[in-house]
Parts: sequence; structure tokens; C-alpha cells
Amino acid sequence: MDPFSAEGKLLTIHNAFHQGQYHVVLDFDTSSLSESNVIPARVLELRAHIASGSAQAAMQSIKKENGPDFAAVKAFAQYSLGDTIAIITQIHLQQNRSDLALKEVSAARTWAQDSLLVNIAESWVGMRIGGESYQSAFYVFEEMAQTPFSTSTKSLVSQAILEFHLGLLPEAEATLNQALQNDPKDIEAIANAIVLATIMWKGEKQQQYLKELKKSQSNHALLTGLEERSNLFDQAAGKYAAKVA
Repeated sequence: MDPFSAEGKLLTIHNAFHQGQYHVVLDFDTSSLSESNVIPARVLELRAHIASGSAQAAMQSIKKENGPDFAAVKAFAQYSLGDTIAIITQIHLQQNRSDLALKEVSAARTWAQDSLLVNIAESWVGMRIGGESYQSAFYVFEEMAQTPFSTSTKSLVSQAILEFHLGLLPEAEATLNQALQNDPKDIEAIANAIVLATIMWKGEKQQQYLKELKKSQSNHALLTGLEERSNLFDQAAGKYAAKVA
């Protein structure tokens, strides 16, 4: 008999799971289930933990479980946790709490040695901390940019930013050129090209990219920041001129 049919014993928790009643699944007494139904019920329980935001509990619970059903759940739990770690790390960095962001990704390393998302989050922290961490972060984005299945304009821009910090300006220029070849309208690639052209004293390119950015996104943070600083300079110059006169 199909365990998920109207007569099946798994129907209650199966329906509860898909109706979002995760507490029903987690509280369900599985002691009366047949041996063949124990694994499907266990999988539903683990999925309920993940869906209710307790992926860490699922990961701890599934450590000693074997078999293809549990492997799939374990992979999904790791993915869900990686997503959560990335979001929390971003929040800490936006609050200028690099210490908490570092603590978050360091804890994630205990269970996610090969998680790309955790590697990326750790690289964000490295970019904020600086120093030797720039190099480690650079390797992550360089590998992403050079690997066919993970290369993207975003990964190329990230690689270029780290090349800025490492003082590799010609390499950063080549990387940004590649990013702009992939997507000539990518806003962050254009914005970083402006910064690089300014650093490298390439005024013609700087003006070209400034025009492109103004056309594409006139309220970009780089443009509003430049305008604000220009106004402050004019105010200061005006006060100085008045004193000289």
C-alpha cells in the first residue's frame, strides 16, 4: 500500500508538511510506523526542521545518518545554512561589525569546508578586514572568475576590486575590461572602472565611464558622493576666497 495514500500512516505528516504545519511533523509520534515508513518519516522531520529555520538542528541530527535520502537532505540543509550565513554576514558588515561577521563565518567553517557560499561570505569579511585577508579573498574570486560554471560579471568585478587593494592595477584594468565585455551595461563594473581610471590618471576613460554611469543610473552612490564632495569643496573654497578678498 502507498504510505502516502488516504489509508497510509504517513499521510498526516506529509500533508502537514506541505501545509506549513511543521510543528505537527516535528511532534508526530513515529513509534507506531512500520520499518519501511521510518525513513520517509525521518526525512519529513528533517525537512520540517530546515523549513522552520532550524537547518543547524537538522545538520546536527543527520550527522550519523546514511543513505541517498539523507544525503539529499544533508545537501539541502547545508545550502539553507549557507544562505543564512551569507545574509547574517552581510548584516554584520553593514553594521560595521567585522568582528561578528568573522565569528559567523569561522563557526560555519566547522561544517562547511567546501561551501561556495560560505567561501564568498568569508571573502566579504576578508575584504573588510584587509591586510593578508585580501589575498585569501582574491583566490576565491579569481577561481570563480576562471571556472566556466561559476564565472560571471559579478565575480570578475569582485576579483578586480581585490586587485585594486593588492596594488595590481594593470591586472585590475584587464579584469574590468573582461567584465565590461561580458556586460557593457553592468553598473558596478562601470563604477569601478571610474575609480580605476581615476587612480591610473586616465582622464579620458574616466569621463567616458562617468557619462555611461550618469546615463544608466544617475543616482548611483558614486555619483551622489562625488557631487556631495564637490559641493563641500566649493563651499570651502568660497569661504577662503572671501577671507583673501
